[in-house]
Amino acid sequence: MTDELSLSGRVAVVTGAGNGLGATEAAALAAAGARLVLNDLPGAALDGVAEKIRAAGGEAVVCPGDVAEWSTGQALVRQAVESFGGLDILVNNAGVLRDRMVFSMSEQEWDAVIRVHLRGHFVTTRFATAYWRERSKATGGPVYARIVNTSSEAFLLGSAGQPNYAAAKGGIVALTVATARGCGRYGVRANAICPRARTAMTGDLMGPAPQGPDPMAPERVAPLVTVLAGPAGARITGEVFVVHSDVVAVLGPPTVRATFHAADGQWSAAELDAALAPMFADYPPEPGFVCEETLPLAPGTFGETDS
Repeated sequence: MTDELSLSGRVAVVTGAGNGLGATEAAALAAAGARLVLNDLPGAALDGVAEKIRAAGGEAVVCPGDVAEWSTGQALVRQAVESFGGLDILVNNAGVLRDRMVFSMSEQEWDAVIRVHLRGHFVTTRFATAYWRERSKATGGPVYARIVNTSSEAFLLGSAGQPNYAAAKGGIVALTVATARGCGRYGVRANAICPRARTAMTGDLMGPAPQGPDPMAPERVAPLVTVLAGPAGARITGEVFVVHSDVVAVLGPPTVRATFHAADGQWSAAELDAALAPMFADYPPEPGFVCEETLPLAPGTFGETDS
């Protein structure tokens, strides 16, 4: 492994590491040389991931807990420092689904998803960046600091049956960009990925894996996380990636579709309606602020075959 990709000596916190993407990414980081602090709810699954990493020659400890709890964020940084002497990488994966149409969604279904995804990303980011800021001030310069957050194409597509999930994932992108802009001076590089992966959380939505290689395998996502977490990631910050199958796509920022200026310096409602009408002539209207360009990036993404 080249120096640009080696994580030898680096310390990484991975949330949602008990299974699925988190477990796969943790194994990949360990294989690249990172020492791991693994977080998920307490149980045999999390312990098993740590045991597998250690059996393969890696180093891993567990720090179980609810990732949205303030005390868990504190504990993760403390565990990294006490076990391995510091913290270099944060990979946020923890998540849940509570799918429902917006008109049927309960308060609890909304709160649970926003809490685990968005608040969970914030809590870990808050304590990791505070640690790196302190270290930067102590050393007088930027430190090695990487954040890889997990968003979703649900926020790009406005997933109709997942308004809570789509909102949380959109918030994670905003948090990522704000972190990249606000903490870059300390050495922090923060990026977000929108993975497609067949895991326990998504299995009911995506169905069973096809015969042969699975284009939705979590292992297809892990190389991008390793690159962003590594020395090569110093060049990349505030970016959003779609990753699955054989595809890694870098998203562009939202664009301005059209601009209208009032002739007399201030719009009346009638004048503004007349200006907007040609652009929005179709009825019924189609939601315009979506990004469907990511959908056809890879043929056979879900294991389907051409008829």
